[in-house]
Amino acid sequence: MVKHIVMWNILGRSDEGKSAAIERVKAAFEALRGQIPGLLHLEIGVDRSGVDYACDVVLYSEFESQAALDAYAVHPEHLRVRREIEGLRVARHQVDYAA
Repeated sequence: MVKHIVMWNILGRSDEGKSAAIERVKAAFEALRGQIPGLLHLEIGVDRSGVDYACDVVLYSEFESQAALDAYAVHPEHLRVRREIEGLRVARHQVDYAA
């Protein structure tokens, strides 16, 4: 199994704008459930800590293999989500590891 974790900081000109952008990111990734072969688990978390060094959103996902994660990276639904959230993030961090 491969665990894939991505964290973003999201743009927003106001608190309301940032919250709306976070919800767009969250909804876009939640729509991937059941759409990607080999994607075993997907959850999206929104930071509630409020600390200045926290990321706004985290994606935690599990894939059956590295090949499944590689296929996810180029899957049309994942590419659609990437296009949908383009321009909403100011920073992105990623960790992939075998479990």
